[in-house]
Amino acid sequence: MSRAVLSIGSNLGDRRANLDVAVVALRPWLVAMSPVYETPPWGPVEQDAYLNAVLLVADPAATPADWLARAHEAERAAGRTRDVRWGPRTLDVDVVTVDDVVSDDPELTLPHPRATERAFVLVPWLAVDPDAQLSGRAVSAWLAALPDDDVRAVRPVQGVPGP
Repeated sequence: MSRAVLSIGSNLGDRRANLDVAVVALRPWLVAMSPVYETPPWGPVEQDAYLNAVLLVADPAATPADWLARAHEAERAAGRTRDVRWGPRTLDVDVVTVDDVVSDDPELTLPHPRATERAFVLVPWLAVDPDAQLSGRAVSAWLAALPDDDVRAVRPVQGVPGP
């Protein structure tokens, strides 16, 4: 069974509807979805806040490349264009990890090379899987190593229904 962790985020247009596009596209493999969080943008580009969540997905036959293709298809369904690195987007779907695969392939580096630095990935992931591990270490330990301000900036969105 191939299990993957996908991080989804949107900061353009109807952010919640854009997240729903990802959920619908990935529903055949969806095991669980975290609560939705509002988070500040990450990276050097000035932009609006994001809505973020984490999806746990599984498929007995999927490869890491399949998960990446499905992520890109969900992004296309939401009208995603790749104009500016770390810039605003209708939908971003990152493959965080697939099973225990380690890969330095430039098309899909696993686990995601910056996941351990991103509270907007770790907080939702822990909410949906409190025992999660990444690179042989508890996700809670990765989160504890981040600056408190980064963690506090990841705020749950009240009244947002799940998938």
